[in-house]
Amino acid sequence: MKFKKLSITLLTLILVMTLSFTILAEEVNLRIYHVNDVHSRVEEDDYAGSMGYAKMATLIKEARRERENVMFLDAGDTFHGQTIANINDGESISHILDLMKLDAVTLGNHDFNFGQQRLEELAEMSRFPFLAANLSREDGKEIPYTEDYIIKEYDGVKVGVFGLATPETTFKTHPKNVEGLVFENPITTAEAVVSEIENKVDVIVALSHLGISDGSEYTSKMVAEEVAGIDLIVDGHSHNVLEEGMKVNDTMIVMAGEYSKFLGYVDLTVENGEVEAITPNLIPREDTANVEKDYIISLVVDRVNKANEVITSQVVGRTTVELNGAREHVRTGETNLGNLITDAMKAKFNADAAITNGGGIRASINQGEITQGEVITVLPFGNTAMLMELSGADLRAGLEHGISEYPATEGLFPQVSGIKFTFDGDAEAGNRVQKVWVAGEELDPNKMYTVATNDFMKAGGDGYSMFADAPIVSEAGGLEEVLMEYIEANAPVAPEVEGRIVAE
Repeated sequence: MKFKKLSITLLTLILVMTLSFTILAEEVNLRIYHVNDVHSRVEEDDYAGSMGYAKMATLIKEARRERENVMFLDAGDTFHGQTIANINDGESISHILDLMKLDAVTLGNHDFNFGQQRLEELAEMSRFPFLAANLSREDGKEIPYTEDYIIKEYDGVKVGVFGLATPETTFKTHPKNVEGLVFENPITTAEAVVSEIENKVDVIVALSHLGISDGSEYTSKMVAEEVAGIDLIVDGHSHNVLEEGMKVNDTMIVMAGEYSKFLGYVDLTVENGEVEAITPNLIPREDTANVEKDYIISLVVDRVNKANEVITSQVVGRTTVELNGAREHVRTGETNLGNLITDAMKAKFNADAAITNGGGIRASINQGEITQGEVITVLPFGNTAMLMELSGADLRAGLEHGISEYPATEGLFPQVSGIKFTFDGDAEAGNRVQKVWVAGEELDPNKMYTVATNDFMKAGGDGYSMFADAPIVSEAGGLEEVLMEYIEANAPVAPEVEGRIVAE
């Protein structure tokens, strides 16, 4: 009898151990959908190549019906950029992403464009968290609109997601929007967060708005090189299309381009608490021709647009040529739209010259009628036009700074009016500008010039620190209003590339 009890006990123990081993050895599959740098391009758009949120929502919903474990992440520059978002300060984007069941967003530099108070309001109205582990306040107080990380569980597998915001935010939004904030070193922050959560989770994901641009002080590639233990970095900021991801050490970096042209997804296989496989994929817009738009998302977009139509549909003039505001062009050379905008700024103040940052120009305009909505889309940041008094030496320094990252597509690249300059893009940064003329005469470093710019650059934005202390002579309205006035007064417009900026 005693032997029988012992046998039963032993058999039970063996069964429990076998069952436990089976459970531990069970394979868990997780799919993570991701977007970045949508800049509120929520609608399908042939011209911009955008897929739009309605088709993304359909694809993600289908995956959630077919699979048990699906996550959806956004790597930033989400709430600002197009009229549908700017008129209501990002509220429409929050509502749409709630309907799409977004799990988390990290804060991109342009997500600060409405100011910190609005970010707090957006965080309160959103059902998904805003992540930025390297963001703190100078006074040590808690930031009410961000979290460092979240932990979610899928079939027993725990996934930790932490956010990293780019320190470039201090000059890639208006400086007033980040007053009192400190953007800590993302590498040391990542080390600290990984150390804190590595024993709590099976998978570690960095939701990053750092990018991989050579012109950035900190990149996601650097994080992957320096910080062990991160399985996946879902990245944004530099707008790269990483079709097969980028493997750095044991970390996979993924990025889905820009403007909702791609929907990214990563399939992860986890066994015994270890990530055994990571497979990145991108769905390009052209592959979604037969995907039906989600009805609810489409309905919300239509209702917001109808409410905005009273403002945006008003025609302000015509253009007989396409106005080129493509990112890769306005950030690397002179364009006719850059010329039109700076001509408008120069004319507004009757200034000697005008300069604006290429990164502030966010879209092109087709030949034909120009509406208010199109102008707002081109100049979405609500910047005001300013006239400053600037020495020739500081003006040259500004131009030198503007081309310092060339040929990288950085937003600091200048568009100008009343100025012609030549530069050597192969020379060492700081010694690239060759010759400069203002109003047809060679630049005098000791002469004072009246130069129109925008308040972002005047405050030192995009690193234009040489403008910060220049006396302000006058201020005008919003930059978009200045452009509308100029188009209306000079329609039809037909600006050309005139050789204002010449790479030698």
